[in-house]
Amino acid sequence: MTVIWVDADACPNPIKEVLFKAADRRNVDLNLVANQSLRVPRSARIRSLTVPQGFDVADDYICDQAEVGDLVITQDIPLAAALVEKGIAVIDPRGREYDARNIGERLSMRNFMDEMRGSGVMTGGPSAFGDREKQAFANTFDRVLTRLLRGTP
Repeated sequence: MTVIWVDADACPNPIKEVLFKAADRRNVDLNLVANQSLRVPRSARIRSLTVPQGFDVADDYICDQAEVGDLVITQDIPLAAALVEKGIAVIDPRGREYDARNIGERLSMRNFMDEMRGSGVMTGGPSAFGDREKQAFANTFDRVLTRLLRGTP
């Protein structure tokens, strides 16, 4: 049975709303993992899991709990890389799917940008999150979830 895991500390609220609706509509368990309590709708399918404060505690929890056939929503590239290595489906809140073909490049780019910021270079941040990004997420999410529910990881 497919379970959806969300690295919820940095997940945009519009994405959470898409996930809340999908959990009940598609009859799939949804676990939001964060280091603070989150408000979630009353549903037998939706759970907010609070982990202790600390660096990567939520990431480590998700990595330990997620299994092949599950879907993880995160924008954390190192977490995505660890999950892809385990054969777990991963997408980010902007609708990018991480897989064995692209995670190495994304991790290298993330590390390069981190080095640039560490040396004082202003790299800017991500573009604003809006309707276009929400729609891109919804499209990718539906495609990947449908694939997983059919038993194709």
